[in-house]
This record gives sequence, structure tokens and C-alpha cells, in this order.
Amino acid sequence: MAKTNDISVEEKLRALYDLQIIDSRLDEIRNTRGELPIEVEDLEIEIEGLEKRAEKFHADIKDQDDQIKTKHEVINHAKTLIEKYKSQQDNVRNNKEFEALSKEIEYQELEIQLAEKRIKEFGAKISHKNETLDELNAKIDDLRNHLKFKKEELEGLISETKKEEEYLIEQSKEFAAKIDERLLASYNRIRTNSPNGLAVVGLERGAPKGSFFTIPPQKQMEIAQRKKIIIDEHSGKILVDDELVMEENEKMKSVIKF
Repeated sequence: MAKTNDISVEEKLRALYDLQIIDSRLDEIRNTRGELPIEVEDLEIEIEGLEKRAEKFHADIKDQDDQIKTKHEVINHAKTLIEKYKSQQDNVRNNKEFEALSKEIEYQELEIQLAEKRIKEFGAKISHKNETLDELNAKIDDLRNHLKFKKEELEGLISETKKEEEYLIEQSKEFAAKIDERLLASYNRIRTNSPNGLAVVGLERGAPKGSFFTIPPQKQMEIAQRKKIIIDEHSGKILVDDELVMEENEKMKSVIKF
């Protein structure tokens, strides 16, 4: 095969148009999937976010459970002290010692009341968080089911065209290899900036395909001569003549054979 720098402008134009045919068919295949890939990705991101939120709820509930356990330990310890102080009151020598022990008992009873109050508060928070967590888990389950459906739908579409897509990707690489790097970079840039992915277009009634701006007759003659790469000043696309379009469309039928 001739080096990309040695081929004529006409050969470059034909290679570009052939590559456009292949890439346009790839675009058609991928467009049949519509917004499904984005929907799947968005669902995965949403589920991940909700799962992280659920993890935080679990951590908060565990922390509050630990707090309740600690408060129960406080209560048990206070009850032990109360029993101890009451026992000591039976053996006091004077009122002063009795009153001191009474104050200790009173303090421990207050500790029990405070701990019980905190246990109720933590219990209420846990109850509320569990309700919210149940709702959150139900939403996650719904989204997972929806994601499964969307993934199956997407996988079905992909499987239908997988072989053709893989074949065309290889063909695209082969045809791209025939074009010099600078021209290929221009082609890819134009394709990226084009809403319909077209970088190389023929003329329809004297205007570039998809455009309403007529090309002057002199410029049309230059395009037909295939002596240089001509880019439309309005659309920014590479222009080729009708005859080349028809010839390459016919030739490429054997390449796009699916």
C-alpha cells in the first residue's frame, strides 16, 4: 500500500468519504441505543449515592445503640451504688454520715433518671432513622429493579448489533490508516463539532448536504476536479462531488455488508 503522503488528493478524498460512510453507520448503530447508556449510568450513580446514605444511617443507628448500652451500664452501676449506700446507712454513727449517703443516693437516682431519659431519646431517634432507612431501602430496591430492566434492554440492543459494530470499528481503523495524521485529525475535529457527525459531504442541488448555502459554480468545478481539499466556509465540512459520492456509495456496499 502506498504511503499516506504519496497518494493523490482524489485518493485522499475517496478515503475520507469511505471512512465517513463507515463512521456514519457506527453512529446509526449507537443512536439506536438512544439515551439508554446515560440512563443506566445515571441510575448506577443514584443507587450508589443512596447506598452511601443508607450506610450512614446504619452507622448512626449503631452509634445510638452503643449509646443506649452505655446508658444501661450507667443505670446498673448507679443501682449498685444505691444498694451499697443504703446498706451503709444501716451502719452510720451519726446524722451527718446518713445525710451524706442520702445525697449520694439522690445523686445516683438522678443519674438513673437522666440515663433513662437519654435512652428514650436515642430510642426515638433510632425508630425514626429505621423508618427512613426502610423507605430508603425500598427506593434502592425499586431503582435496582429499574436498573436491571434498563441494563437488559441495553444489552439486548448491543447484542443485536455487536458483531456489526466490532466489524465496522476494525474497518474504521483500516480506512483511517490510509489517511495522513493531519488530515485525519481535521476530519475527527469536524466530526466532533458536527451535530450529525458528518465531516465529509457531497453536494445536493449545488449546496452541501444539510446546508442551504449554494456553492458558486466556479467552486463546484474545483470540487469536481479533486485537486485539493475544499472546506465549506459555512458548515466547515469537507466537500466532495456528486460523482465521487455515487461511486464510493456503490463501492462501500460490499464493505457495509451487514
